[in-house]
Amino acid sequence: MITLKIAGFDVKLHEEHDFSWFEDRFSHLFCIFDQQDSGNLSFGCVDIQTNQRVFVKYAGARPECFEGDPCEAIARLHQAAEVYKALQPHEHLISMETSFSTSNGFALVFQWFENSECLHPHWSYPPPSKYTDIRSPYYRFRQLSLKQRFDALDTIFTFLEYVDRCGYVAIDFYDGNMLYNFETNMMKICDIDFFEKMPCQPNQPPWGSPRYLAPEENQSNAILDHKTNVFRMGACAFGLLGGELDHSFSLWNANELLYTIALRAVALNPCERHSNIHEFLFEWRNAISSVENSIQCNTRNT
Repeated sequence: MITLKIAGFDVKLHEEHDFSWFEDRFSHLFCIFDQQDSGNLSFGCVDIQTNQRVFVKYAGARPECFEGDPCEAIARLHQAAEVYKALQPHEHLISMETSFSTSNGFALVFQWFENSECLHPHWSYPPPSKYTDIRSPYYRFRQLSLKQRFDALDTIFTFLEYVDRCGYVAIDFYDGNMLYNFETNMMKICDIDFFEKMPCQPNQPPWGSPRYLAPEENQSNAILDHKTNVFRMGACAFGLLGGELDHSFSLWNANELLYTIALRAVALNPCERHSNIHEFLFEWRNAISSVENSIQCNTRNT
């Protein structure tokens, strides 16, 4: 293991790597994300050409937490670039602005979402502190009002409905893909690198968090399709309103109707889930409307 300095920041790598390209294109490095097992290193910095803050995702080095082949990480990032090209622009997706190759790697450049925080920052709030530390973005998000969390979920659902309509399965989607700005109460989606055209078969072991994985993703010969996306939406609901993998009603923050809808979406058997995302969203949004109307009536009567 070696420690390399990039624009004043220490980065631990398994071996030497040429980062001279960085200072040719970017300046004012203000953060590094180097604890990913995907093989990517990411940088928050300023694009010299535009003088705008950007997020740079780079494959080609061998960061501390990566045990794989850098060539495979580069190939995956090339595939990710094609996913972004297919699915953007979308108002809720962090846009990829450009991509480029270096002598030993490949990089994607994204817009920077100001004042946002990832809801699963495992590098700074590993469980259990993610759930208990009052500074944790996830903990703070769970303290928001139901209305604010409903709105954030609707942003996620709107994007996933679009993904499904475009014929993709939202693989490796979990709260690590969710960026939230607590000042504006705005949610954005990032890191859709592993989304695949449906139908497809799962990688083994599957990409993603066990807290959000559909059962079929653990079966090597299974087919992932619209029903997998339905499960993912239900998992998001339990992740932001309930007990994640614990689907007990006692841990659910909303009403029983919404609970029943979310529970059906995460049925172990895909045949028992909603037939498609549109059916799920129709039921969910009708139930949300009744909740919000009830809140308004109670407010007027007090």
